[in-house]
Amino acid sequence: MTRRSLFISAILLLAVALGAAREFVFINLNYQIDHFENHRAFSYAHSAFQAVVAGWSLRSLVLLKWASAFACIALMLLLSLLLAHQLFGDRRYHLAVLLGFATIGLVALALHLMASSIPALEGISVKLLHALQYPVVLLFLWAASGLRNDQG
Repeated sequence: MTRRSLFISAILLLAVALGAAREFVFINLNYQIDHFENHRAFSYAHSAFQAVVAGWSLRSLVLLKWASAFACIALMLLLSLLLAHQLFGDRRYHLAVLLGFATIGLVALALHLMASSIPALEGISVKLLHALQYPVVLLFLWAASGLRNDQG
């Protein structure tokens, strides 16, 4: 296995591990937010997570959720740029990756704003934001790298 292949594998494994960590944090964060918003008798969040956020307000938890979402997007963007560079050998697709992330984010925002008129759009908005926080773009890049024509 070449150094390049190892680096590509490491990027993909790191992205999957970050996606798993994101899942744990957000599931527990949503449980803790639900506990406060709906005045539940107890929280379903993992006890280790509850210990970390003990004493936090609902506002602080929501801010953590949004900050974590943006951090996950930034990390996946960085990993996508690293992967694109490794897969294609240069930075020619960096602008396309940046524009892709920005476009998906803006479409998600637009759908969120339109959801007051068409409630079903909220779910689509959330799914688009999730696609940016998980290694979805990296998997598309990896698949796209197999389509290139190395002859010529």
